Amino acid sequence: MRLWALSDLHLSHRTNWEALDSIPACPDDWLILAGDVCEGACLLDRCFRKLTGRFRQIVWTPGNHELWTLPSASDGLRGVALYRHLIEIARSHGVLTPEDPYPVFPHSAGPVVIAPLFLLYDYSFRPRHVPADQVLRWAATTNTVAADEFLLHPDPYPDRASWCASRCQDASARLASCPAELPKVLINHFPLEEELAVLPRVPRFTPWCGTRLTRGWHRRFNACAVIYGHLPIRGLHSLDGVPFQEVSLGYPNQWSQMRGMAVYMREITITKPERAGP
Repeated sequence: MRLWALSDLHLSHRTNWEALDSIPACPDDWLILAGDVCEGACLLDRCFRKLTGRFRQIVWTPGNHELWTLPSASDGLRGVALYRHLIEIARSHGVLTPEDPYPVFPHSAGPVVIAPLFLLYDYSFRPRHVPADQVLRWAATTNTVAADEFLLHPDPYPDRASWCASRCQDASARLASCPAELPKVLINHFPLEEELAVLPRVPRFTPWCGTRLTRGWHRRFNACAVIYGHLPIRGLHSLDGVPFQEVSLGYPNQWSQMRGMAVYMREITITKPERAGP
């Protein structure tokens, strides 16, 4: 039994959707989808319908694109209401979500807890000299602005930072309640550590890439692996001996269609810590 991960499939692009068929059946394995699968509940439902029969278990956590309310959306769902609707779609296909009990995966290195998280961002990934109320203006000086500012609504929270704070509080409590001795695979669409949110081509996009509230979670919660996407800059980094793995596919111009989508699935590297973090 193997553990695979992939994010940022962006299936709203026809090229990416058609390439989904190249993912082979792995009936004994688990697949983690770490967000930005697509925009729109209908397309997410179609994706789950295609993939659930190919893997023993699929684990999904949303990215920002799943939470977009597009002008063409007929149901008009926003914020938490939209998130809950997507959770119900996932559950109807047997897909595990951040709202379900964390499962234990029987890895060859020993059992590990699979913890899908939905934590959002709060604009705290910014230079220390930039005040919170100036961060959007700071980014805009290089013509950088996220589509989230127009499409991702935090209802009923007053802003995205408040929604993020609530999500982080709930997730940290759940993780703390897990057996400390069991290693954990932490999965979030956004990077958990600010030092990983480095985007050479759009350096001022970092405010939409995570939150400092998750700093050190890999030590605090005895992580044996951390999986994320969003940037998308595929790669493996080691922090405090824990492998952090960015598993994005990306937009059509960010991957090779000649190679197919399947080669971008990453088999997750597990490093079992010697002891639980503080």
